[in-house]
Amino acid sequence: MTTPTLPTHPLSSATSSAFDHETVSLVIGGTSGIGRAVVEALQARPGRVIAAGRRTGLDISNETAVAAFMASLGGIDHVIVTAGSAAPGGPLIDLDLSAARSAFDTKFWGTVHVARQAARRLRPGGTLTLTSGVLARRPAPGSFVKSAMNAAIEATTLVLARELAPLRVNAISPGLTDTEAYASMAPQAREAMLAKAVAQLPAGRVGRPADIAAAVLYAIDNPFVTGSVIQVDGGAAIQ
Repeated sequence: MTTPTLPTHPLSSATSSAFDHETVSLVIGGTSGIGRAVVEALQARPGRVIAAGRRTGLDISNETAVAAFMASLGGIDHVIVTAGSAAPGGPLIDLDLSAARSAFDTKFWGTVHVARQAARRLRPGGTLTLTSGVLARRPAPGSFVKSAMNAAIEATTLVLARELAPLRVNAISPGLTDTEAYASMAPQAREAMLAKAVAQLPAGRVGRPADIAAAVLYAIDNPFVTGSVIQVDGGAAIQ
């Protein structure tokens, strides 16, 4: 019996057709860490890449500011949100709720503000890619704020993938990633944290910004992926 030969559709072909010199990609949080790695990966492709965030004067917790900024760009093809926020930790009973609300205003509500404006401006075939985190599915004591924010973003992703179809909406869920977010830690403490993660993670190493950027490109490139939460966590969710 002869096995039929199935047609192949190389991802490279989808990539080359999805990006041209008119393509506009916006990376919120694109001036540092994971966002900067996404910008660098997109800059290797045709088209215009815009990096925005606090360092460029954009506060995504302010929807009026987000609306004005995105209106100034005109049509957009791909919007990626990597912006995060410092979040208080510790037991709920001792939590500083004002700090918790501030964190939500930036990461969760800021993501919602961007998504609302992107829905009005994404061109046909466009994508919206959000960022959550492993704590959404592997919460730990003292992680209430980050766990709740990330879980809310993942739920939002699923809803928007239905509401905005055929625009595609996905979320990337990183695990521990070695970025400048940990620069304020004492060097020995940071090294100890990373070494502990390396010893525990099935992948045997922590994430790098380029690892997460590769997942963002996958979500953009694959036309059959929407409503997905893509885990890039070194196996943290199955520890």
